[in-house]
Amino acid sequence: MNYTHWKQLLAGRSLPLAWVDLDALEANAQTLLAQGGNLPIRIATKSIRSRAILEHILSLSPRFQGLMCYTAAEALWLAERGFDDLLVAYPTADAAAVRGLCTQVQAGKRLWLMVDSVAHLGFLSVLAEDAGVVLPLCLDLDMSSTFPGLHFGVQRSPVRTPEAAVALAEATRNYPSLRLDALMGYEAQIAGVGDAAPGETLKNKVIQTLQRRSFAQVSQRRQKTVQALQAAGFELSLINGGGTGSLSRTTTEPGLTELTAGSGFYAPTLFDRYQHLQLQPAAGFALAAVRKPAPAIYTCLGGGYIASGSTGPEKLPQPWLPPGQLMGLEGAGEVQTPVQFAVDPVLELGDPILFRHAKAGELCEHFTHLHLVRDGEMGELVPTYRGEGQSFL
Repeated sequence: MNYTHWKQLLAGRSLPLAWVDLDALEANAQTLLAQGGNLPIRIATKSIRSRAILEHILSLSPRFQGLMCYTAAEALWLAERGFDDLLVAYPTADAAAVRGLCTQVQAGKRLWLMVDSVAHLGFLSVLAEDAGVVLPLCLDLDMSSTFPGLHFGVQRSPVRTPEAAVALAEATRNYPSLRLDALMGYEAQIAGVGDAAPGETLKNKVIQTLQRRSFAQVSQRRQKTVQALQAAGFELSLINGGGTGSLSRTTTEPGLTELTAGSGFYAPTLFDRYQHLQLQPAAGFALAAVRKPAPAIYTCLGGGYIASGSTGPEKLPQPWLPPGQLMGLEGAGEVQTPVQFAVDPVLELGDPILFRHAKAGELCEHFTHLHLVRDGEMGELVPTYRGEGQSFL
């Protein structure tokens, strides 16, 4: 759709607003399924943050199975609203949420809590024992690589070898209220780092080289860890790997039972930077133009939806329609965002300027609802987590 079409769609609607193009989202879903081979794909909820969109994605293919949650409280909230097959991807110290999840286990829900230390075991075992349940656990295997002078990856789990994984797994045998039967290894330096940033040819080549070397290393680590755990008598019902940016690589690895994807459904701007991944913009936001301080410059109300992580211009939202660029000394502001255009689009007071955000689910923390677009027409309005009164982080 061009700008004129979008302007007609948004006419009369209060701005700012967030939108999701269901046709583009569904096309992205098919791309992710193709990249994932034949493996099931678990949906990363932190990249979606809307129950209605999660339900829609799950309905698109039987290969979309289960959710990867980002907090125990979120997993509990979703379980209480009918979702099942929940993997909490990060360790928790939230006793109230764990007690609630123990109740869900008693009710027959399938879920796992993440661990990477004996301290996690001690904390969870007391709560599970009090609830009279055996709590399923997933071990988080570190998937970063260390090269001379460079830690390539994220600071995640301290479990970095098959031996360390078996040692922690063996420690779970000391806690009758716990059962380790899952393993996750997330290669963030491959799944979440683009290798085709515009105008950065040398950096891209370095990243591509590091990613090839890293994946060969960490894939072998994950396979050896699975073999070591199985040899020690642990039956793993779930072996999870991958992310949007690494599906095509990770699906070739023997032994995995599933992959994970999240950001690829909305396809924010950070996922324009992948050599072997072509996605369609499926979500973004619209701001109202309220000032024209100079020729070919319009100032919008709001817009400072900056992505988390290390700072840099790639974390800024980008003017999309009409095509424009942010002002270098102002960027995207809390209450105003100026946009410069090569050719003046001749906007009226209140006309929309559409933006794409950098990281997928974070947009939903700023909006209570998503305006759904289907076949070029404005359709249903659905709540985000925030619109249902929830903000988990």
